[in-house]
This record gives sequence, C-alpha cells and structure tokens, in this order.
Amino acid sequence: MLFITSNEGKFKEAREVAKLFSVEIEWLKIEYEEPQGNTLEEIATKSAEMLSRVIKRPFFIEDSGLFIESLNGFPGPYSSYVFKTIGNKGIIKLLEGVQNRKAYFKAVIAFFDGKDIKIFDGIVYGEIAKEIRGDKGFGFDPIFLYGDRTFAEMGEEKNLVSHRRKALEKFFSYLKLISKS
Repeated sequence: MLFITSNEGKFKEAREVAKLFSVEIEWLKIEYEEPQGNTLEEIATKSAEMLSRVIKRPFFIEDSGLFIESLNGFPGPYSSYVFKTIGNKGIIKLLEGVQNRKAYFKAVIAFFDGKDIKIFDGIVYGEIAKEIRGDKGFGFDPIFLYGDRTFAEMGEEKNLVSHRRKALEKFFSYLKLISKS
C-alpha cells in the first residue's frame, strides 16, 4: 500500500499504526499541486482523483487542518497556507483577548483502491494555548493544548491520541475487513 506524502513525520506515524493492523505501507514522496477547496474532504478527494491519473495502484493520502471555534473554524482547510504565512505567532495574536479558545484538529484520509475513492476521518479536541510551548512535533503542535500539554510537549505520546491516528485506525480497520472478504 502506498502512502503519498512529502512529510516524513506523517509517514513514520502512519507506518507505526499500520504495523498494529499487520499492514505494510510504502512511502511515495512526490510533490503535487494541492487543489483548493472548502473542506478537507473536498481537497483530499480532488487530490486523490488527480493522483489516480498517474498512479495506477492503490494508495492513500492524508490532509489535516486546525479548526478554531471562535474563528468560525478558521484556518480549517487553509491551515497549511496560514501556517506558512502567519504561523503559530499569528494564530496566538488573532486570539488575543478571546476567551473561547476551543479548537480541534481533523485529519482526512482519501484512499484510492484502484477504482474508487473512500474517505476516513479523525478528530481530536483541545484548545489554543496562549503561548508557544514545546519543541517536538510540527505545524500547529506547539499551540494546540490537549489536556494540560501542547502536542509539541507530548512527543511520541501525541501519536497515541492524534487526529491522524484516529483516521488511520479507521482506514486500516477497513483494509483488514475487506481483505477478509
């Protein structure tokens, strides 16, 4: 099974979860133009459709985003762009003086089975910290509080509870189910 991503951290996390389901995955690191969309599901589906024209065997991709309640779900599907432009400091600045700091991370997996695309998702709830904390992880991990620690303070523990983990577990459970039929 191919996992298409340019992010080595995502691949390593997926490989560890795959082992729990006795699924072997290969890393295909290719750059591709990520389409725009209003939801992660739309972006992941469009990406998988585009890649399926080139890659003729089963594969999966993953897209994720940070959704902040008081910002009406922003940055959501624009998380990558927002991280590149304003980063963690910018998100903290946007939330200065805001009491409601509830947020969630969502991951969406698009699986191309050679014919159709199926979607699997995972969500983890938390809130936005008032300062950057921790040096592990990537992206918005240093500002996403899960309990009393940020994902960037949790290190490998994050991988046990993450949004990506939840989506991967659903996906690999599905693979095991269809392999038995």
